[in-house]
This record gives sequence, structure tokens and C-alpha cells, in this order.
Amino acid sequence: MEINAASYVKSSPGYKDCPPPDRPEYAFIGRSNVGKSSLINMLTNKKGLAKISSTPGKTQLINHFEILSSNKKSWYLVDLPGYGYATVSQKARHNWSNMIESYIRKRENLVCLFVLIDSRHKAQPIDLEFINQLGEWQIPFVLLFTKSDKNKPAVTVLNVENFLENLREKWEQPPPYYITSATEKTGRKPLLDYIGGLNNSFRKI
Repeated sequence: MEINAASYVKSSPGYKDCPPPDRPEYAFIGRSNVGKSSLINMLTNKKGLAKISSTPGKTQLINHFEILSSNKKSWYLVDLPGYGYATVSQKARHNWSNMIESYIRKRENLVCLFVLIDSRHKAQPIDLEFINQLGEWQIPFVLLFTKSDKNKPAVTVLNVENFLENLREKWEQPPPYYITSATEKTGRKPLLDYIGGLNNSFRKI
């Protein structure tokens, strides 16, 4: 699958304010500054579609982008606020957490959640905790290991294996995963093909 067009739709303060749930939707989430915006821009081949900031916690709303695929199918790509560190108040972080949970658990057309993990580091507790929470909520998700171009390939492999090994403490079967680089476009085709397959099986609610 390829993307023919991508455009910003709206930013919503909560899941009830999101666009009508009339097409498949894929959301991207991860620790603050993990590279969500860069990955979205890489996937859509549209530089500047998602705004990139060096300040962690810049994304504060649920940002919807409408995607038109080469097969003429339309779907939503969603940029969610990052979890973890952000230079904002405790109250703001609590509000974000509630907003994210409500969206993930109640957005009826959310087909898959893509959880971004920084491949430059070994498993971080905050990522593992979030993923274990998704398991309790029974949310379908896929792991995307980002910034693989910042490592030597062997280091990326070691860090990915370390992460999956930590997951096996609570998971019988690790989730699907892809290794990505926004700079080198690593993982772009396999990831878009994966989304294309899910789009084909989507049924309107």
C-alpha cells in the first residue's frame, strides 16, 4: 500500500470531540520526544504534516490526519500526546493521562495502537508499564522501535531483544514489532502494508 494524500483534519481535547468514527483509525503514542511526528511525516511522505518540536510534551491534543491510500481507501492517522516526562504541571499530565485512556478505551473505530519505543535505549520501566496496562485493557497494539539510524545495527538488535525479553516476564507471546528510522525510511513499506491489510478487514460500526 502507498499513500496518495495526507491532510490535517483537527485537534481534539477529548475522544468525544474527535471526527466521526466512520473509517479505520490508527493512533501513534510513545514516551515524550520518541519521534512520533517524524515517523508520521515519514510514513505519509509529507514533511511538516505533523509538527516536530524539540520540547517534550508539545503535543497536547488528539491530532487527526486523513489519509488517502493508493487503493482509494480513506483512513485516519492519529498523533496522541506522549506519556512520561513533560515540562508541564502535574495537573496537566493527569488530564492528558485521562484523555489518552478515554480515547484508547472508548474510540470505537481504533483498529490498532502503535506504541513507539526509542531503540537507542534498553527497556524503560515507563514503556513496560504502559504496555502492560494495554494488556489489561485488551487493546490491540504494535511496537515501533524508532531512531534505529542513531545506533549501530547490532546495538539496535540488542536493545530490541532486551525489550522483548522484559515483556516475556508478563506476556506469553510478544506483540508484533517493526524497527524504524524516520531519517532512512526504514520500516515504511512493511508498516504501510500491515495497515493496508487491517484496512481491508475493517467493517463500519
